Amino acid sequence: MPNQDIVQALAPVLQRIKTLDLTHASAARETLNLEFPLTGEFAASLKALTDAGLQQGWLCGKEAGPSRFSRVAKPEAAHGCSLDAVLLWGDGPWHRHTKGEVNCLIALEGNPTFCGFAPGWAVFEPGSQHVPSVKDGKMMIFYMLPEGAVEWKKT
Repeated sequence: MPNQDIVQALAPVLQRIKTLDLTHASAARETLNLEFPLTGEFAASLKALTDAGLQQGWLCGKEAGPSRFSRVAKPEAAHGCSLDAVLLWGDGPWHRHTKGEVNCLIALEGNPTFCGFAPGWAVFEPGSQHVPSVKDGKMMIFYMLPEGAVEWKKT
C-alpha cells in the first residue's frame, strides 16, 4: 500500500515527535534538521515516494484552490500523529494547531518557502495558528499533527 510506504519512511520522525517539546518550536525544528536532514537517502526516499504518488494519482488526489492534498494516515496508524500530504503553491486554509504541528517541506518547483521556511522542517507550537502559504514555487508538505488535533476555520 503506497500510503504505508510514506508512513514507514517517516516512522523515525513520527517516533521522535513523541519526545520533542513542541512548545519550543525553534529548538524542535533545529533538532529535526540535525537528526533528519532532507539530504541523502532519507530525502531521496521521500522525494521518490512523492514523485511516484503524484504521477500515479494516489497522493494528493483532492484539489482546492492552489493546493492538492490527501490523508496519508490517521494517528492510530502513524505513531500517534495524523499524517497528511499537501502540494501547495499559494495560500491554504486557516487553522489552529491545538497540540502543535510538524511539517516536512520538500521543494518541487522553483525556490519555494513555506510560511518563510526553506525546504527542511517547520514546527509550530501548540496553540499557534496560521494561513499556510507557499511562495516562489511548489512544495510538498507532509504535516504531522499529534493526536490529529487541529481546529479549522468554520465558514
